[in-house]
Amino acid sequence: MTNAIEADGLVKTFGRTRALDGLDITVAEGEVHGFLGPNGAGKSTTIRVLLGLLRARDGRASVLGRDPWRDAVAIHRDVAYVPGDVALWPNLSGGETIDLLTGMRGGADPALRARLLDDFELDPRKKGRGYSKGNRQKVALVAAFARPARLYILDEPTSGLDPVMESVFQAEVRRVAADGATVLLSSHILSEVEQLCERVTIVRAGKAVESGTLAELRHLTRTSIRVTTAADAAAIAHLDGVHDLQQEAGALVFDVDTDRLQGVLGTLTAAGVSTLTATPPSLEELFLRHYGDRLPQQEEAV
Repeated sequence: MTNAIEADGLVKTFGRTRALDGLDITVAEGEVHGFLGPNGAGKSTTIRVLLGLLRARDGRASVLGRDPWRDAVAIHRDVAYVPGDVALWPNLSGGETIDLLTGMRGGADPALRARLLDDFELDPRKKGRGYSKGNRQKVALVAAFARPARLYILDEPTSGLDPVMESVFQAEVRRVAADGATVLLSSHILSEVEQLCERVTIVRAGKAVESGTLAELRHLTRTSIRVTTAADAAAIAHLDGVHDLQQEAGALVFDVDTDRLQGVLGTLTAAGVSTLTATPPSLEELFLRHYGDRLPQQEEAV
């Protein structure tokens, strides 16, 4: 399998700020790859380097087999890009903007364009200055998906969309992936990444700190257990890998390190189990527990 994106040891500085500090990422052709990290971690800077909008100070990058700095024009013919904060030409209508953007890649498929406008509930006759943030995102998404691309680079693409439109977006990602396209999805909506992505790279402070499939990354966190059992609570609490045990309505509730789960379940089964619920760890739990960072939406709620 060849790689659509390869980056090794990327370094990018802005004055004294080291935005990228030896970042590595590999995205195989045909996969949907999640790119996770808190604000300021280096996700958008990485994407701008991959698009040829910024030049890395050090390291190597390849996009569709080409150097993104030297071959940006050629690469962009095969790439659809959606930023997280879309700015439109104020005097162009949404439809004119879509036609301009898709025209740079050979023009939109008329039937696909019409279907996307309907699915995203976008009025293409309005001027860019009259669109809300969510509708500006829709313009960029329609432009991205209305013309087939080999590679879709999506940087927080659902920012400003409501849940219904997010589901439309997810359906389009699945469609282009089924057609063989590669997708790099930068997001902090972890449920979105869980539903769409085959592999994930987690970036923090300008470095890729973890990369792998969702199953491979979940070993870093814990599984939540709720069990009704005859086992002694104190004995379970002292088992290797068990954390934060509490008793609630006759049940034991605790977390267990995933790599210790089999042994804990064996002890519970031997003691006798009436009911048991195991909740697999989410990517949100992985991120919060392993790196101690709060997600942006949580910070805003404080």
